Amino acid sequence: MKLIVGLGNPGKQYEKTRHNIGFEVIDDLSEKLGIPLDQAKHKGLYGMGHVHGKKIILLKPLTYMNLSGESVRAVMDYYDIDLEDLIVIYDDLDLPVGRIRLRQKGSAGGHNGIKSIIAHAGSQEFNRIRVGINRPTNGESITNYVLGRFTSEEQETLKDVITRCSEACEQSLEHPFLQVMNQYNQ
Repeated sequence: MKLIVGLGNPGKQYEKTRHNIGFEVIDDLSEKLGIPLDQAKHKGLYGMGHVHGKKIILLKPLTYMNLSGESVRAVMDYYDIDLEDLIVIYDDLDLPVGRIRLRQKGSAGGHNGIKSIIAHAGSQEFNRIRVGINRPTNGESITNYVLGRFTSEEQETLKDVITRCSEACEQSLEHPFLQVMNQYNQ
């Protein structure tokens, strides 16, 4: 069983913000794969389905970003999901808008949602898809920036980015993550 997690914050005020790009990818996957996010427990909103003969769970933790690991750990424990079957999608300040980067392990890089998952998983070795959001350039605080919305120009770019992230997730259901990583990191 595969667990695909998109990080974000619950609530209308956070919709379409830079920090919620993970939620947007999960919504896209939900629609494309026909897996409704219709279950609310384990501190998250999730859906289950079968794709390419594999059972998958799509999860949006509802714990707020800094506590994302609580929901991820609860789902992993309840459904007995191994760490190598986890993929986490999240925003990254160190990548430009329009870029994605797949990794199999690594530090949190200052991302509090990833810090929480590492703490609750007890390991840095899990698959991730980092989605570029840039850094603020006008002296704006990081908090205000990540909780702000994308510009209209960036929103156009994001449509393609969300599609690529969804495709990478789908590819990982049929191919080893390393192979998918090599394909999408070019």
